[in-house]
Amino acid sequence: MDAAVWRDYMEGKNPSEHTVVGTLKVLEGVYSPQLENRRNVLVYLQPSYDQSDRRYPVIYMHDGQNLFDAATSFVGEWQVDETLEMLADEGIEAIVVGIPNMSKDRIHELSPFKDAESKGWGDKYLSFIVETIKPMIDAEFRTFPDRLHTGIMGSSMGGLISLYGYFTHPNVFGWAGVVSPALWFGNFALFEMIEHMSHVPQGKIYMDVGTNDAGNLNYAPDDIPRESLRYLNSVQEMRDLLARKGYKLGRDLMYIEYPGAVHNESAWAQRLPDALRFLLSN
Repeated sequence: MDAAVWRDYMEGKNPSEHTVVGTLKVLEGVYSPQLENRRNVLVYLQPSYDQSDRRYPVIYMHDGQNLFDAATSFVGEWQVDETLEMLADEGIEAIVVGIPNMSKDRIHELSPFKDAESKGWGDKYLSFIVETIKPMIDAEFRTFPDRLHTGIMGSSMGGLISLYGYFTHPNVFGWAGVVSPALWFGNFALFEMIEHMSHVPQGKIYMDVGTNDAGNLNYAPDDIPRESLRYLNSVQEMRDLLARKGYKLGRDLMYIEYPGAVHNESAWAQRLPDALRFLLSN
């Protein structure tokens, strides 16, 4: 097998047409035996990475084309690179692995629940991360490979699969960032699943929601207030379920509601610094 060739993401690109800050690597055409497809994998490295022999915690994030570069996202970017460059001044550092979605197959990969909209490939997608991507990252970069230094994070459907992955792979992921999660997907199946699962010891969950999360989704104007309330209520119910499972607010569960916030990358970028401060703190 040929050795992996990690290129500088900006190699051959016009800097004026891209918004990447700092060091971003890309490995092209990573094959998933679980899903039988290929995609690029992105890795953000902190400014200190090349200046020491330190190891770093790792965050696996979904929708990788929306994380670092506005040029590859049709809806704006999370500004993960800018945020971590800023947080490095506070001593908060991590490697971020961005896993791009597969466009039309996104809904199939990010849902573990089969229904009329999704083929429910979520377990295969998580196996791709756990069995294929993570070993590759741990071999190539200076990571802390243990669960307490390994997190999973995403928004909307990415929030759904992140919370699901945290509970179904507790030996791999020690924390989860669950941003505006689409908990209603699969007829709220995640609620029943978590109800019957054990509390994950020594773990952390960050979860948030905007009070107008349906404001820019495909709803008729008159339906937006009702759908936003439905979205908000579902996340509040999950907060309460997690509390019943033993997660204590402010200790191993952070929950935040953002008044008026809608469902897009710009909103999530604003929330990212506080999420990472909580998840990456000791």
